[in-house]
Amino acid sequence: MPAVTETQDPAVHLSRSPRQLAWHRLARNTSFWLGGAILLLIVLAAIFAPWLTPHDPGLQDLGQRYVPPVWDAAGSWLHPLGTDKLGRDYLARLLYGARISLVIGFSAIVISGVIGTCLGVAGGYWGGKVDLFVNFILSIRLTLPVVLVALVLVAVIGNSLTLLIAVIGGLLWDRFVVVARSATQQLAQLEFVTASRCIGSSRARILFREILPNLTGQLTVVASIELANAVLVEASLSFLGLGVQPPLSSWGLMVADAKSQIFFMPWLIAIPGVALVALIFAINMLGDAIRDVATPEGRA
Repeated sequence: MPAVTETQDPAVHLSRSPRQLAWHRLARNTSFWLGGAILLLIVLAAIFAPWLTPHDPGLQDLGQRYVPPVWDAAGSWLHPLGTDKLGRDYLARLLYGARISLVIGFSAIVISGVIGTCLGVAGGYWGGKVDLFVNFILSIRLTLPVVLVALVLVAVIGNSLTLLIAVIGGLLWDRFVVVARSATQQLAQLEFVTASRCIGSSRARILFREILPNLTGQLTVVASIELANAVLVEASLSFLGLGVQPPLSSWGLMVADAKSQIFFMPWLIAIPGVALVALIFAINMLGDAIRDVATPEGRA
């Protein structure tokens, strides 16, 4: 008879706290390590950008236009990833562009998470007219295409980094509402919430001490999905010329600047494109790992 492994022995699971079990599942999850390693590498590269390259991402040198990357025969280690049409160092633009993508992505998710969670919990807990109002607002939001609305708002109001974060954050809260509302409706009927009501706990205490902590896992999964969407929306807006504006650097803006050279110097598009794909891939891998830990019963 084969030996019983640690994960197969029920006694081992009973001897561990939920937090220990969660960390145990994460430690054995390949998606967590792969996605986490890539995301950590991108975050560290963005933080330490001034120490990783001596070049200013906005400094122009027309005498150094279209220098190829170092793996090309005409490349130079002075510009390891080459330069663009204005002679700006591509490695510097890539590293500083990671800062823009991460700042916009995480900031927008905080805004959308707060909006969506508040609406979803309110509709799921109080029900009745409050729930009808939340569903009405949600229906209006679902009829609006995110990129199109963002384009209109940015074009009418103006484009700045703060406005871009506010627009993206104000358009990506629908999944938070759906998940928070559904989970709150289920939690509100459970025994520990009923017991909290019976002992005279206030609504605020029930919401903040009983319901919200039990939504953390589901909302974290939603946040990982929406973080990838926020990064893509920012890249799309920058590519269309209504996102991040020079002298700031953005991966979407780098692709837009190089589109005329796609057949002659494909590396100008390939480098920021690969960086963008790597960031989205890492976020999605982490989201899969968090989902497996937060809802292990739903794993394939």
